Amino acid sequence: MTQLAYDSIFDAIADDPAEAADLQFRADLMITLRKIFEDRGWRQAEIAAALDVPQPRVSELMRGKIDLFSADKLIGLLAKVNVRLRPSYAADDHRVTCEVVQAA
Repeated sequence: MTQLAYDSIFDAIADDPAEAADLQFRADLMITLRKIFEDRGWRQAEIAAALDVPQPRVSELMRGKIDLFSADKLIGLLAKVNVRLRPSYAADDHRVTCEVVQAA
């Protein structure tokens, strides 16, 4: 029997590497949002008010309903809590990084 190895679960379930990357990115954004909310000690009603979305939408976010959120939407939700993504490229070691920063 052949054993398959994947870098992430999304590589296993997606037919296309671009789709797997999109799923992984959205999952990472959702996890980042959830960690921010947990760190701030916000309840779902407070999250809904901060994001200006209905509470059921917050529930979908907190339960990881990745198929219901686009990357654009998740980036917009981060912006509503004053968090920005700052991607950068280092030519010397050919590394791409993405810093999550608090907006001013």
